[in-house]
Amino acid sequence: MNELVWKTARRTLALGARTLVMGVLNVTPDSFSDGGQFFDRSRAVERAVQMVEEGADLLDVGGESTRPGGATVTVEEELRRVVPVVEAVARKVSVPVSIDTTKARVARAALDAGAEIVNDISALRFEPRLADEAARACAGLVLMHSRGTPEQLHTQEPSADIWKDVCEGLRRSVEEATARGVARECIALDPGIGFGKTQEQNVELLAHLPRFARELQGYPVLVGTSRKSFIGRILGGAPAGARLHGTMATVTAAVLCGAHIVRVHDVAAAIETVRVADALKAVMSDK
Repeated sequence: MNELVWKTARRTLALGARTLVMGVLNVTPDSFSDGGQFFDRSRAVERAVQMVEEGADLLDVGGESTRPGGATVTVEEELRRVVPVVEAVARKVSVPVSIDTTKARVARAALDAGAEIVNDISALRFEPRLADEAARACAGLVLMHSRGTPEQLHTQEPSADIWKDVCEGLRRSVEEATARGVARECIALDPGIGFGKTQEQNVELLAHLPRFARELQGYPVLVGTSRKSFIGRILGGAPAGARLHGTMATVTAAVLCGAHIVRVHDVAAAIETVRVADALKAVMSDK
């Protein structure tokens, strides 16, 4: 059986031996859990270095909040926020840098500045041309399931069949990406926990992640649950800053259910959580 790999613009990541941890770096004033903390460029770079020291395998830089009620920003403003940070971080760290954007121009500029991966929460629905930029750079491309326009991402009526919605939507996105020249080995898929899904659907997607992997076979699976509101609801209304333990429970579940990459804000805690969960998974797979 061939080992699963994920190709980025400048390297090939082997997946399966252990779960990779992607650290979140939001250079925004209004992200739901850390808005404004790393809006200053020097603080953003310091945090990037810290996350790598804590064990992060990848870093994901974003310049536009996708939280419920978050303000959309212009291309020019997003470029101003992220390009200097991507450039500085890519020079400072040895791990791949990802740009979290739905905009083709931002993707191109970030890739030119040193990013190796594009993380698109719209899975090419907003700007299909983003795939052209990923293909040009031979970059990794994360396609995440979501529904609705940028203003409606978190206000959609619940899907009647979440599995059909997620799997069919991502299949269409993969077809779009490959038609535009993105190599299959550069694509990773994210079921989009927390985006236009009910609490029950989020839990169902996470608990039955092996089904997701079977339905969309052959692609690395990335899961991002970090500090999301469905965890807060399960914990009786806990605010974003009080969802660490709940987040680590979902990270454990994601690892045991076959996620290849987990995207988190709290890297140090996630590294320890993943190490233990990977050890458990190894023993479980032997039985």
